[in-house]
Amino acid sequence: MEPTDGITTTVSAVAPLGAAAPGAVGGAAQARRYAESVARAQWSAAGRGVREEDVVDLLLVVSELVTNAIRHGGGLAGFEARPTGGGLWIAVHDNSTVVPRAVYAFPTTHPGGGYGLPLVARLARDIAVDLRPGGGKTISALVPLRPATAP
Repeated sequence: MEPTDGITTTVSAVAPLGAAAPGAVGGAAQARRYAESVARAQWSAAGRGVREEDVVDLLLVVSELVTNAIRHGGGLAGFEARPTGGGLWIAVHDNSTVVPRAVYAFPTTHPGGGYGLPLVARLARDIAVDLRPGGGKTISALVPLRPATAP
């Protein structure tokens, strides 16, 4: 699964649980820290900085996807973050083959939840849900980032 903005890089960290990889995460807080560090250190490496409001959006998207993997996906199986020219591509791997139904619409009733993926759909683009050959699925998204100096 690759970001569809036409830009690929070799910078990527696949982080299965328990791995010693730089992006290894065990929960939402670690995933947020890692994603932010990639955005600030690697996406911003060209001296462009990153807008703070875009970092806030990134952290919210990461939180929602990782929390959903833990709560509804049979556990977090891995996390990836990779800078592209247009932002940060993230992928969250879980252990469930159940594909979420409400990826692109806000719920019309309030069953106590169900707002995470529609929120992700408003903040990110190129959202994909792919079943993994070994079981489970990956939900990926490109979170747009803009240079801090852009108008």
